Amino acid sequence: MNRSEPISRKPAGNVVPGSPGAPYRGRSGTDASKSATRPQRKLWPQAAQDAPRIGILHNPRSHGNRKAAAGQIESVADRANVECISPTTRNEIGQALLDFKRGGIDYLIVNGGDGTVRDMLSAGQRIFADGWPLLAVMPRGKTNALTEDLGVPRDWTLERAVDAIGTAPGKRRRPLKIERMDGSMQPVAGFILGAGAFTTGIRTAQDAHKLGAFGGLAVALTAIWGAAQMIFGTKRNRWRRGVEMTVALGPDRKPMPHSGHGEADRRSILVATSLHKMPMDLKVFGNARDGLKIAAIDRPLRKVWLSMPAILAGWEPDWLSESGFHRVEAASFELTLGDEFILDGEVFPPGAYRVSLGPELTFRTG
Repeated sequence: MNRSEPISRKPAGNVVPGSPGAPYRGRSGTDASKSATRPQRKLWPQAAQDAPRIGILHNPRSHGNRKAAAGQIESVADRANVECISPTTRNEIGQALLDFKRGGIDYLIVNGGDGTVRDMLSAGQRIFADGWPLLAVMPRGKTNALTEDLGVPRDWTLERAVDAIGTAPGKRRRPLKIERMDGSMQPVAGFILGAGAFTTGIRTAQDAHKLGAFGGLAVALTAIWGAAQMIFGTKRNRWRRGVEMTVALGPDRKPMPHSGHGEADRRSILVATSLHKMPMDLKVFGNARDGLKIAAIDRPLRKVWLSMPAILAGWEPDWLSESGFHRVEAASFELTLGDEFILDGEVFPPGAYRVSLGPELTFRTG
């Protein structure tokens, strides 16, 4: 890891800066335990013995934090039972979570976007295992798929989130756990996995972000552009041709249905999630429900894409699967890809992976 000067020599209140480095450098799945040799931070030194220990994992680089970060932290910095750590690399996220655990944390607030949540979950699964604290996530990213699914108010403040520990209702979600079959990468965790045209779409959405479109608007622009490519593109169009992909469902590895449209070992797009609903309430998987849900499209027939607005609004015609649009549920699945995939905004390499559900987590939601 590269070394540089600390970002702050005189942190205010209970804010603890992370050690030096570029923001979140290195791939998700980095082994957080490698940074665990540093002496443990002394957290909550003045908190009353019976006060709940509250930790804030703060990403100042998140889209929604770039201008308002200082005021947010100052609003809770004088509370003896609140500690804020601002890690600057993924290894530091793991170290922060380890310090929080050793200090007896009761409630962890993630002040960042979906990518920060992904990195926190990926590091935290090796630290908390099945003993996670209560969680809360602030809507501070560009898309905020998790907080939209949870129903977190867009104007939720850190002060209100801190106060929610004893008053607000909780909602339970289980993240996806992704493991490389050959064991060459640390498992990672997140909530939305996509491959094929989904990967192309995320890159298009990132271009939309550069033009100033965020959240639902970026999702809408990407969906419109993708649909146009699917309907009017040629068979060699990267949106239509798809990628090499095999999907084996459950412990008995049952092959996922294929309509026969296009090559049997290719699909145009695959999306998997454990969220109840997608951004903009798009019903990619049908009606909202628990569990691990998968939607996949073989080589897309134009009638599927022409009907997509109605399908994403909840229409489920009888001909959907035979026309190449599949919706299934599984306890787990194996995914072999000839191209990259996306997990909550980050690109991961081709290969063979196992996707399952992680532990049940409880989120305060405002």
